[in-house]
Amino acid sequence: MAKKRVVLTFPPELTEIPLTYHLVKEFDLALNILKAKITPGEEGKLVLELSNGSLEKIEEGIEYLEKHGVKIQPLSKEIVLDEEECIKCGACTAVCNSNALRMNPDTANLVFDRDRCIVCELCVPACPMRIIKVMF
Repeated sequence: MAKKRVVLTFPPELTEIPLTYHLVKEFDLALNILKAKITPGEEGKLVLELSNGSLEKIEEGIEYLEKHGVKIQPLSKEIVLDEEECIKCGACTAVCNSNALRMNPDTANLVFDRDRCIVCELCVPACPMRIIKVMF
């Protein structure tokens, strides 16, 4: 099953139009909303995991959104982690329910698996060095 995580940015004039409905209806995609900030009449952002279709169907759905003026970015561009400044305390791993952040038992280095991250932001306040930022 193909999956893709993306950040959708809706211009103000599109926030009241049900464009994501068409991803389900016309492209047979399953949507998992990881994060949303939508206010009618203002720019909106939606973090989605698109799945249950072939990669081709996912790309067709993304093209549909882009044609209607929605800006699409991969989710990975929205998460910033300064690993060089990490003191390897593991505080972030204690709150990471998706296991996207974990310590490598061999090297004691922080490992960040972007594919597992659900952008819950629990790690941000947990980090004493403030090296984890979510750009949303």
